[in-house]
Amino acid sequence: MDTQYKGLTDQEVEKRLIEYGYNELPSQKRQSVFSIFFNVLKEPMLLMLLGSGGIYLFLGEIKDALMLLTFVFVVVGITFYQERKTERALDALKNLSSPRALVIRNNEQKHIFGKELVNDDIIILREGDRVPADAVILSATNLLVDESLLTGESLAVRKAIWDRKTELVHPGGEDLPFIYSGTMIVQGRAIAQVTSIGTSTEIGKIGKSLQTIEDEDTLLKKETGKIVKNFTIAGMILCCVVVILYIISKGNVIKALLAGITLGMAMLPEEFPVVLLIFLTLGAWRMSKRKVLTRKTSAIETLGAANTLCVDKTGTLTLNKMKLIGIMTNGNYLDTQENNSQVLPEHYHPLCEYVFLASQKNPFDPMEKEIKQKTEKFLLNTEHIHTNWDLIQEYSLSKELLALSHVWRSPNQKEYVIAAKGAPEAIADLCHLDQKQKTDLMRDIKFMSEKGLRILGVAKALFSKSILPKGQHDYDFEFVGLIGFVDPVRSTIIQSVTECYNAGVRVIMITGDYPGTAQYIAREIGLKNPDKFITGSELRLLNHLQIREKIKDVNIFARVVPEQKLIIVNALKANGDIVAMTGDGVNDAPALKSAHIGIAMGERGTDVAREAADIVLLNDDFSSIVSAIRLGRRIFDNLKKAIAFILSVHIPIAGMSLLPVLFNMPIVLFPAHIAFLELIIDPTCSVVFESEKEEHNVMNRPPRAFKQPLINRQTLILSLLQGLSILTTVFIVFLISLHFGLGEKEARTLSFITIVFSNMMLIITNLSHTDHFVGILKNKNKSLYFVLGGTLVFLLLILNVPFLRNIFYFSPVNLKQLALTFIVAIISLAWFEGYKMIRIKKSLS
Repeated sequence: MDTQYKGLTDQEVEKRLIEYGYNELPSQKRQSVFSIFFNVLKEPMLLMLLGSGGIYLFLGEIKDALMLLTFVFVVVGITFYQERKTERALDALKNLSSPRALVIRNNEQKHIFGKELVNDDIIILREGDRVPADAVILSATNLLVDESLLTGESLAVRKAIWDRKTELVHPGGEDLPFIYSGTMIVQGRAIAQVTSIGTSTEIGKIGKSLQTIEDEDTLLKKETGKIVKNFTIAGMILCCVVVILYIISKGNVIKALLAGITLGMAMLPEEFPVVLLIFLTLGAWRMSKRKVLTRKTSAIETLGAANTLCVDKTGTLTLNKMKLIGIMTNGNYLDTQENNSQVLPEHYHPLCEYVFLASQKNPFDPMEKEIKQKTEKFLLNTEHIHTNWDLIQEYSLSKELLALSHVWRSPNQKEYVIAAKGAPEAIADLCHLDQKQKTDLMRDIKFMSEKGLRILGVAKALFSKSILPKGQHDYDFEFVGLIGFVDPVRSTIIQSVTECYNAGVRVIMITGDYPGTAQYIAREIGLKNPDKFITGSELRLLNHLQIREKIKDVNIFARVVPEQKLIIVNALKANGDIVAMTGDGVNDAPALKSAHIGIAMGERGTDVAREAADIVLLNDDFSSIVSAIRLGRRIFDNLKKAIAFILSVHIPIAGMSLLPVLFNMPIVLFPAHIAFLELIIDPTCSVVFESEKEEHNVMNRPPRAFKQPLINRQTLILSLLQGLSILTTVFIVFLISLHFGLGEKEARTLSFITIVFSNMMLIITNLSHTDHFVGILKNKNKSLYFVLGGTLVFLLLILNVPFLRNIFYFSPVNLKQLALTFIVAIISLAWFEGYKMIRIKKSLS
C-alpha cells in the first residue's frame, strides 16, 4: 500500500485546532461550588454539626454556633479541594485512555491522541484500531470494518477506495469509501483523510461518548460500606441511650441532645468512603506516573493479590527492536554480526533480495525497518536492488496462512516476480516441500531458535499469465532460506523477574516463537524451569483437566496463537491462581477480559485490547507491571492502616463522650471538640497514610489472599486494643484530675490534650508495622509533618488564645501539665511499639 502522503504541517494543524477545536465530544460538566456544598451537607457528620450549631443558636450561645458553622465551612473547603483534585486526576486519566491515532504530519508518521486530530489529517489504520474520526479512504488493503456501534449490524462491512465522486452517505452497506468515528477495523489496513471531528461526526450527532471511566463497586467499597452502616446503626442506638440517660439523670433536654449528637459524631466513621475514593483515585494517578494507566479501579486492589503473571515475550520482556543477525540458505548459516565488516558472500544475496521484495517500501513495523536497513546495506552496489520495479499486488497475512506475498513486475521482463515471507511452516506449506526437505528445514529452524532467534522463511516464484490468481497457493513457490532476528531483553528484566519471585509471583512466558527461542530468553532472564515447555500444537491435544495438571510447573508456552491464551488463563484460574495477563491484539481481548487483571500494551496494543483490559502499560515494559504490583500492595497496605487507624481513633473519642454520661460525671467532649478532632483525622487518613512509602518487605512476602477482608480478626483486635488503651489512659487522666480537685474545665482540658497527643502517637506508630517509631519519623513523609505541625499549632492557639479557649470550655495549662499529658500519650501506645519489635525480630530470625 502506497504511503507517500505528506500530511498536514504543524502550522496547518494549529490553524484548524483554533478554528474547529479538538476532536472530542462535550464531557460531563464539573460540579459547581453549590452542588459540592449541597452533596457534602448530606453527610451525617455535617448534618450533626449543623444541628449542634442550631441548638447553640437557640440557647443564645452565638460564639459556639459560629465556631461549629466555621468547622462546616472548613470541611466543605477540604472536600471541595479533594473533589477538584479528583476531577483533575480523572481528566488526566481520560486523556491517557483516549484512543490514539497514527497520522502522517510533516511527511512523517507519528502517534497522537485521538482528540488532537483535525480535518484533512491523514490517518493510518490497521487491524484492531478504533477509527478516531469520520474519514474517507484514500488507500486500502482487504479492509473490513465493524460498524455495529452505529448500525446495529453484527457483520463487518467491506470498504472501497474513494473515487473522489461518491458523496458521503450514512453508515451501513458494502464497498463504500467512508469510515466513521468509533467503528472498528477488524481486517486489513488503510490510509484515510479526516472529514469530520468531534460533534460533527456521525457518533457525535447522536450524542454518544466512548470516552467514559466506569465507576464500579469494588470489594473494598462493599466492605467499607458495610462497616460504615454497622457503626452508624450502633451510633444511633447509643445516641438515643445517652439522650435518655442524660434526661433521666439531669433533666436537661437541650444538653442531652448535645451529648447525644456528640456521641453520634464520635461513633460515625464517615471517613471510610472518602478514604477509599482518595486512595483509589490517587493510586490510579500514582500508577499513571509509572507509565501504568488504570482503567478499572478494581485492578488496584487485585494487583496486590496477583500470584501469577502471564506475559508476552516480544516487546514486554524484550525491547521489540528486532535485529537481523542470522541468515541461512541451503543449510549454510551466517552470523551477520560476526561478518559485519566483511562483504556478504554472493551465496546469500538471493535470500536478502527476496526478503527485501516481500517487505514494505516505507515500513513502520520495527522488523520491516530492520529488513529494509540491513538488506539495503548487504546488497549495496549489487544488481539485487530493484528501484525501478513496480509493486502490482499484495497478498496479506491471514489466520489461515501466516505468510504474505508481493507481486512485482520489472520493466524489462514479461514474467511477474513473487516474493513471500512468513512463518517457516507457512512458507514450507506454500513451497509444498517433501518429507526430506521438511526434515532439513526443521533441523535448520531448531539450530537458529536455540540461538534465541525469531525466524522467518522466505520463498520466491515466477508467474507468466496475465491474470493474477486470488490466493498465494496458486503460485509455484521455491524455498529460498531463513532469516533470524534477535530481540534484546530489556535491561531491567532480570531484576524485575527476581523481584517477582521474591514477592511470590510466578512468571509465565507466552510467545508465538519456537521453543528454542523461548528457552534461550527464559534462561537469559532467569525464568524458573526453562527446560519445560508446552507448544500450541500440544495444547490443542490436551483436555482441560490435563492442561490444569501440566500447567502447574510449566512456565514457557511456545508457538501459541492468541486464542489459546484464554485456555491458559482459564486453566490457571481453575487451579486457584490470581492471574494477570498481558495482550495487545484483537484476539487477546477474551483472555484479557477473563484474567483477574487484564494488561494491555499501550504502545503496540490495539484499541480492542485496551478496552478489554483493566490496566494499560503506556511503555509496554515488564518492569512497569512489577512496579504496579508493588504499588498495588502499597495502596492496599496503607488503606488497611488508614481504616484501622479510623477504628482505633474513634474508640477514645466515643468512649469519652459516653463514659461521663454513664457515670453521671461532667461532660468532657462537645460537638466542637469532635469537629476539631475530625479535622485531624480526615487529612491524616486520606493524605498521610496514602502518601506513606511501602513497607520494607512489601515485595518479599507472598501475595495476600484475594478475598482477604480489609479488616481481618488480627487487625480488628489490634485496633480495638489501641483504641481501648488510649481511652483507658485518657479516662484515668480525667479521673485523677477530678480526684485532685481540679475543676471541670481543667479536667476537660487535660483529657482533650491527652486525646490529641495520643492521636498523634497513633498516627506515627501505625504508619509502619515493620519499622519502629524513630524509623518512621526518618521516612520523611512530608504530609505527616504537615499534619502534626498543623495540629500542634492549632492546639497551642486554642490553649493560649482566650477567645478560642473560652469557646472550647478550656482552662489555661502550664508546661509541666503539657509534658505530663505528652508522656501519658506515649505510654498509652508503648505496648504496640514493643509488639512491633517482637514481630520484626521474629521475621529476621
